[in-house]
Amino acid sequence: MKVAIIKYNAGNIYSVDYALKRLGVEAVVTADKDELRAADKVIFPGVGEAETTMKFLRASGMDALIKELRQPLLGICLGMQVMCRHSEEGGDVDCLGIFDTEVKRFVPQKHEDKVPHMGWNTLTETNSGLFKGFTKEEFVYFVHSFYVPVNEYTAAVTDYIQPFSAALHKDNYYATQFHPEKSGGVGERILRNFLEL
Repeated sequence: MKVAIIKYNAGNIYSVDYALKRLGVEAVVTADKDELRAADKVIFPGVGEAETTMKFLRASGMDALIKELRQPLLGICLGMQVMCRHSEEGGDVDCLGIFDTEVKRFVPQKHEDKVPHMGWNTLTETNSGLFKGFTKEEFVYFVHSFYVPVNEYTAAVTDYIQPFSAALHKDNYYATQFHPEKSGGVGERILRNFLEL
């Protein structure tokens, strides 16, 4: 099985690569479009900022490529957010539009609400092949200041300030707001489920 990680101007790409190596998978980290098209699975990770990322994806033609892929693709964190239609980050950014929903900025409601939402939190209402074998609420690791509201593509929910989409799924596109590569055994199970789709 050939697994490709999309190489672009984002942090965190190599921590995903290391997580896959722990599962015995040698992924290729690449920006080569033919290599990405030929992969059995594609991972689109990201730590960064939506506006800069969208400029880079458009300039490289990667925006069109991501939308034409038909194999399972997993977006992580910023990868999930730029797969949505629009983000409030960076002064309003039009994104890839794979998921017809918006990314909103967390607004603290009370004194103890800290932004970014950072640390371990639970997944509920899991509804996707990513969560195969899950029988209870599991803890995963988050770091984010923007969130996707619960919508028709929501595949898991987490509650922080308000309920939001911890994961999304539509057709061959899967995405997590949390970092499976930093979520211990639970994250490894999610990555393994993705590889087995």
